[in-house]
Parts: sequence; structure tokens; C-alpha cells
Amino acid sequence: MEQSLPVWLIPVLTLVGGIIIGLILARVMRRAAPGKTQRQLDDLQERFDSYQSEVVTHFNTTANLVKKLTQNYQDVQQHLSQGAERLALDEISRERLLASLVDEPKTRERIKGPQDTDSSEPPRDYATKHEGDPSMLAEGYGLKRNV
Repeated sequence: MEQSLPVWLIPVLTLVGGIIIGLILARVMRRAAPGKTQRQLDDLQERFDSYQSEVVTHFNTTANLVKKLTQNYQDVQQHLSQGAERLALDEISRERLLASLVDEPKTRERIKGPQDTDSSEPPRDYATKHEGDPSMLAEGYGLKRNV
């Protein structure tokens, strides 16, 4: 029996030692983990705040540029209108120039000349057929008749 005591005592002591070491490591890791997690959370919050700031700056800059673009467009329209009024030789030319600047359908209809009439016929995407020829949708289209 003396020899059997150390045979089972060594594994039991090893098991107890492992449990104690595991508990000590778990406590040490628990204390270190919240600090690391908090640092990661703070870093993510800082990156998110920076991103939000960049987005706000981007859209403010975009709004200012669009505002400038609109103002420039209005300035160009005004310049073209003044030039049309000043440089047009007769009333019809002046009206046509002004109508091309102002996209109003009523003004364009009033200024249209006889050469501007719209054709109500749609464009053809097929070849014209001669009288007596079968249409392309006919069953016998393209077949030769044996007469």
C-alpha cells in the first residue's frame, strides 16, 4: 500500500495545482481584459467621431459648391439674355434666342416657323413593302412558290 499512495497522490496534486493556477490566471486576465476592451471602445468611438466630422465637412463643401454652381448658371443665363436682347438684329431673331434660353413650350410653339413642323409618323425600322408582297409576319414570308 505504501507504493500505491504516491501513484494516486501525484495526479491529484497535479490536478489541484492546475486548478489553482487556472484560477489565478483567470483573475489576472479578468483584471486586464476590461482595460483593453475599454481602450478598443475608446479608439472605435474616436474613429467614429472623426468619420462623422469628415461626412459633415464633405456635405457642407458639396452644398457650397452646388450653391456656387447655381449662381454661376444664373449669371450665364442673365449674360446670354442680355446678349440676345442687345445683339439680335430683328424681333423674330430676338424672340428665338430668348426662347432657346428659356425652356418654355408655349414660347417655342409661338415662335415655330413652317419648317419646324413635327411629323406625327413614327420612324420606320423596316423596309417598305410593295403592294402584293407578304408582310414579314406572314407564314409564307420568304418561301418561294412553285407555280
